[in-house]
Amino acid sequence: MRSSGTHVFHNSQGRYRFGAANLSDVQENERGARARTRQAILSAAIEALGQNPAAALSDIAAAAEVGRTTLHRYFPERSDLLRAVAAEGSARLDRATDNARLDEGTGAEALLRLCREYFDLGNLLSLIFTDPECLGDATPIVDGGCDTRFTAMVDRGHRDGTIDAGLPVGWLSSLMWSQLYAGWSYAGQHGTSRHDVLKLVVRTVDGAIAPRA
Repeated sequence: MRSSGTHVFHNSQGRYRFGAANLSDVQENERGARARTRQAILSAAIEALGQNPAAALSDIAAAAEVGRTTLHRYFPERSDLLRAVAAEGSARLDRATDNARLDEGTGAEALLRLCREYFDLGNLLSLIFTDPECLGDATPIVDGGCDTRFTAMVDRGHRDGTIDAGLPVGWLSSLMWSQLYAGWSYAGQHGTSRHDVLKLVVRTVDGAIAPRA
């Protein structure tokens, strides 16, 4: 009887541990689902606001394929959503800048990589060009301001002879963003593939920054 009681006790512990593990899995799945829903709302907001800065929350909810109540559960006020969009946009810009590996290769090579990475931001470019203040502290980059990595890249290009030394860093930032805007607009107006438009953007920037003979 004693061994039987012990056997039942161990089984109870096993069931308890099994239940706790299941609960942990459920909680992890719920956190993952919430994160995916939040990300879907932010991506839909970036796309909708890029097309219309005054887009209604109901339109954003529909684009995200969630109910209005669900959207409000994540972002109670429009201002909450806009702050989250700004944070998401800035994070995407940072990731694109990291992916461009600005400290590798010649200055010109790094600048062209940056053009490609930024062009691949897709709907975020529309939002940046439609509402230049949407990213808060990141806005000066779009307006011709430059962070330290961009400045160091241009300085390196001046020294290694791949970027015209007569073109200052602020001008080059404005040049890059103006060509990204031109490319994004051209793709929308003419239905040209993004692949072909990106080649035009890179070709134009490459020619513009080359040192004069």
